Amino acid sequence: MNDRMEDKWIGLEEAAEYMDVTKDTVRNWIKKTDIPAHKIGKLWKFKKSEIDEWIKSGKSALSS
Repeated sequence: MNDRMEDKWIGLEEAAEYMDVTKDTVRNWIKKTDIPAHKIGKLWKFKKSEIDEWIKSGKSALSS
């Protein structure tokens, strides 16, 4: 059950904190990269496991 709790949906602000970047950086990544972001209504949501995989893939280094 810990794995499920750890992989809950998080918002843009929490994703920025998780990656230690600004919310503006995350917004730019949404526009310019393939960061795994999901729009739910008007809100952007993220899974920590998907963010981790995206970072490990090296794609986050392509544009900041």
